[in-house]
Amino acid sequence: MKLLIEFFYKWEKEIPNKTFMRQPYGNSYKDISWKEAGEQIRKMANYIIQLNLPEKSNIGILSKNCYHWVLADLAIQMAKHISVPFYPNLSKQQLEEVVELGNIELVFVGKLDNLAEEVISSDISVVKFPHYPNNYEVQKGENWDEIIKTTEAITENPLPNKDNLWTILFTSGTTGSPKGVMITHQAFAHLLNAEVKHNHLGILKLKHPRFFSFLPMNHIAERMAVESGCLMSGGTIYFAESIDTFAKNLQDAQPNLFLAVPRIWSKFHLAILGKISDSKINTILKIPILGNFFKNKIRKGLGLHQAKVVLTGAAPTPESLKNWYKKFDIELQEVYGLSETCGGCVLMPKNVVKENSTGKVLAGVDLKIDEKTNEILIKMPWMMSGYYNNEEKTNQVLKDGWLHSGDSGYLDQEGFLFITGRVSDTFKSAKGKYIVPNKLENYFTSNELIEQICVVGRGIPQPIALCQLSEIGKKANKEKLTESVLSDLNNCNSEQANYNKISTVVLVQEDWTTDNNILTPTMKVRRNSVNKKYENDYLKWHDSEEVVIWE
Repeated sequence: MKLLIEFFYKWEKEIPNKTFMRQPYGNSYKDISWKEAGEQIRKMANYIIQLNLPEKSNIGILSKNCYHWVLADLAIQMAKHISVPFYPNLSKQQLEEVVELGNIELVFVGKLDNLAEEVISSDISVVKFPHYPNNYEVQKGENWDEIIKTTEAITENPLPNKDNLWTILFTSGTTGSPKGVMITHQAFAHLLNAEVKHNHLGILKLKHPRFFSFLPMNHIAERMAVESGCLMSGGTIYFAESIDTFAKNLQDAQPNLFLAVPRIWSKFHLAILGKISDSKINTILKIPILGNFFKNKIRKGLGLHQAKVVLTGAAPTPESLKNWYKKFDIELQEVYGLSETCGGCVLMPKNVVKENSTGKVLAGVDLKIDEKTNEILIKMPWMMSGYYNNEEKTNQVLKDGWLHSGDSGYLDQEGFLFITGRVSDTFKSAKGKYIVPNKLENYFTSNELIEQICVVGRGIPQPIALCQLSEIGKKANKEKLTESVLSDLNNCNSEQANYNKISTVVLVQEDWTTDNNILTPTMKVRRNSVNKKYENDYLKWHDSEEVVIWE
């Protein structure tokens, strides 16, 4: 089995002059070849070694996606230390927490919107990436380019011990304090080997494929599908420069593999509907020649005209949204995995339609459902070794060799997995009935007027739904919006037992963001934060005569 760094050595030798990464700067791109990348990685690895850090030190990476992020990650591996990447959009308090939890000896700091530099104590060495225009200019630390100019490159191809830690990934903290997921080089190599052997994603059938990187690179999905996918296949990574240039950067890249979370797919969908109605789209698509021309135009406009592998994950994707993309011959393949499983667990087979399922288990994965709790239990060679410095949490999750995922679900007779929600999200109403909010929320997720929804109601007679409006919803006629929400509510309640029916829908005023701590860095709703903010009003809203309340 090859370790991740070995794939880099292979392409550095075999295709040194081909483009490894493309970094946008306004209307131009800087191309980084495998050879140039190797030169910088080898020099930075030598610099790290010369710091004489303790063996297997934890080295942080704090930056938005850029080519220096990948160079730093590979340099850490080459120097035989452990990478500990952080979300770039953490608040000062959140960053302080994970830096302390991670026992960081050195941190690479780069492309950021802002940075509370006092968070990084004077005991921690800092290397700052070259400044990226229109981003925060980091003042503290040694300059990357100066180090590259003055440091000799490593000439051999060092390999870390396979049993040592490759990385520590701090979770986004949906249910509390972040946990550091520990993954060894060998564990990740098992997943890489499974992809080489079984070609689950189909990346290795493509010759030098193009990838587009915009989801946080410290997230296991982006790390696996984009960074590792490129390293395995000898492809090219294109980066998004900013939110404003995202669409153009994606169009320039025309990636062969594209991974996005449901919220992104929904935003693409809403952006198109903001220009042309669904009824007009359906009419055009019925006209043979014009329909094909229109499909191609939409795919090119999205940047997905040459996409062969199109993935969606991190949260359930509404079936209606998948079906909408099929109109344009874009097949969203559902993928299910956890940081604790290196992201690889369940994948919907290509060209298979199984509504509301996340797919089938990958080769090498054992999966079963707990008979008492319906929790999904998983076992595979690429599981985490535990949570960093947290034996109590580790023992709660790893039992008898099985990983307790925290997700509830079931398997059908054909082996397809259906996820019904988070075990921890279930709450008890005042009637003593257990409410599973995820099932209820699914009735609203295809509504283009709603951006986010969270069903709550701990301790009140019936569940209620809190909704944040989308940009289209904010501009919609109030009467039309109310009718639309009531329609979803009636569809939901018509299929529920009386105790499970939603009594009230509240349209909240304040946007839910990472800044107010209601969304995680991966854009998931923190139910604990929602409860903390709104819980005092639950009973009042529930008792209101209004079914749809405008906060």
